[in-house]
Amino acid sequence: MKKRVVALLLVMALGINLTACAGNEIETSSLDGAGNDNTEISASTVNPTENHFVDNDLLYADDDDTSVITMYLTVSKGTSSENTNHTWEEVNSYSVYDYEEMGVERYAVNGLLQVGDENGPVEGEIGYGKYSPNAVVTIRGQSSSRSPQKNYKIKLNENAGTWNDQQTINLNKHVYEGLRFRNKLAYDLLEELPGMMALQTQFVHLYVKDETEGVNAEFEDYGLYTQVEQPNKSFLQRHGLDKNGHLYKINMFEFFRYEDTIKLKNEIGYDVTAFEERIEIKGDDDHSKLIAMLEDVNDYSLSIDEILEEWFDVDNLASWMAFHILVGNVDTQSRNTLIYSPLNVDKWYFISWDNDDSLSRTEDRIRGNEEQSWMYGVSNYWGNVLFQRALKSEMFRGVLEEKIMLFRSILTEEKMNEMVETYAEVVKPYVYSDPDVYYQRLTKAEYDRVCEGVAKEIEENYQLYKKSLEEPMPFYIGEPERSEIGLYFNWDVSYDFDNENVFYSFELADNFEFKNPIVLNADIFVPGYTYEGELEPGQYFIRVKSRNESGEGQVAFDSYASNTGETIYGTRSFYVMQDGSIEVWVYGE
Repeated sequence: MKKRVVALLLVMALGINLTACAGNEIETSSLDGAGNDNTEISASTVNPTENHFVDNDLLYADDDDTSVITMYLTVSKGTSSENTNHTWEEVNSYSVYDYEEMGVERYAVNGLLQVGDENGPVEGEIGYGKYSPNAVVTIRGQSSSRSPQKNYKIKLNENAGTWNDQQTINLNKHVYEGLRFRNKLAYDLLEELPGMMALQTQFVHLYVKDETEGVNAEFEDYGLYTQVEQPNKSFLQRHGLDKNGHLYKINMFEFFRYEDTIKLKNEIGYDVTAFEERIEIKGDDDHSKLIAMLEDVNDYSLSIDEILEEWFDVDNLASWMAFHILVGNVDTQSRNTLIYSPLNVDKWYFISWDNDDSLSRTEDRIRGNEEQSWMYGVSNYWGNVLFQRALKSEMFRGVLEEKIMLFRSILTEEKMNEMVETYAEVVKPYVYSDPDVYYQRLTKAEYDRVCEGVAKEIEENYQLYKKSLEEPMPFYIGEPERSEIGLYFNWDVSYDFDNENVFYSFELADNFEFKNPIVLNADIFVPGYTYEGELEPGQYFIRVKSRNESGEGQVAFDSYASNTGETIYGTRSFYVMQDGSIEVWVYGE
């Protein structure tokens, strides 16, 4: 019960009163020349201490966070009717994008999963003394499935029992992060934070015997993995939640209404595949509550404070956002999270999923990855309609600030250093041994530098959060339009929390470096510009920046991927065709 004890002590020490928060919400749009909303506001009190989200702490009571168990997986061919009549080489040859292009399900094989130690399977553990398959094995993940080192999903058969009360075993390699323990570290941190839900994790040393092309195979060392609990009905039950409730995993989902895909399952045009490209169904498939929530979130005649009170646990939502801001897990604006709602309760709760982008600033700098000005603090969440509306609420920002201060007091540099050193001591020998060493992106010296820098990132991310509140928010550049007098360029309003006037600079060029721009116009007061000249057929680029009265600046959300592989942020591209028509460049084309 360490989570609740720590939370109580810190709340008492900080004098935090979460019951006294009330705030305001802008209900209708009435923009002044700087793009600030000056409409009247109405107050709505929300009590964020109601309907708290509480994890089952007993799940972690006996955890040894840095222990490593050994799994032995024997794979063999099955039947075509079960899609398991494939070789292990075939399973490892394709990414999920290849399967989408081929229009087939992911190839699978039969598997015999056995758990033991480095000397072999151990009596009393699953699979001991067995010779026939007890599971089905596929690859898992999205972008990571393109890597030579795959992630695996091992689904135990109904009669095979469970491992750690789990029937689905997710083994993740985390190929794109050099430490190979960030995801597990984040989940272990979540166990100690009030208002948060963690997932059970375990380091796994995996050996695989491939019998799909012969029976004389030997076990091969596949290196270190992290097992992460599968979010499903049994997950809900283990964590003390409603196993019959609604559970979704969001994928490119910014809480717009999405009428074309988010439909009831008995509604004309319902396509579960298209639905799950936006949001995967992990629980009850009656989507009426989800749709009702989305309709309210997108109804600007309703106060956001009223929406938060009816549909969300403010304490949980603020906790979720506070944690990801402090650990710098920026890939959470529109994906990599779960939302859950009990069957007979309207509240939706956020559960973290996929945290391997956390605490990555030091490694990104070593590897030369470019940082973007809006990918931190609250600005990182501005493109999501729910988060944007919530952040415009003074009430919500107050609760978020309290949660950030509370978590910052828990995730101290001393604590983080101690944990990182402990995890690195366990993981590093695997990372620099066969087979993982061949895919490691950091030298040993760089690995140590990253470990040394991780603990300082909490405070750096906190300072970036404070900075983001002083800056105008990022925005999107619209598509150019023909008008009677020329070519009209437009962009969204750049919001300012302090209601300062916001000005814009607009650039138009025929190169993404903006050398010798055709137009360079600064201090535009309104979000639009008309170019009255003629543009020759060809490709062009738009760059817009905002600046408030205090001199703090911001760039647009838009980006352009050059044919050299470089991503140009804050920029949008379009083409003038031979007939004078306009075509807009689309990312990925």
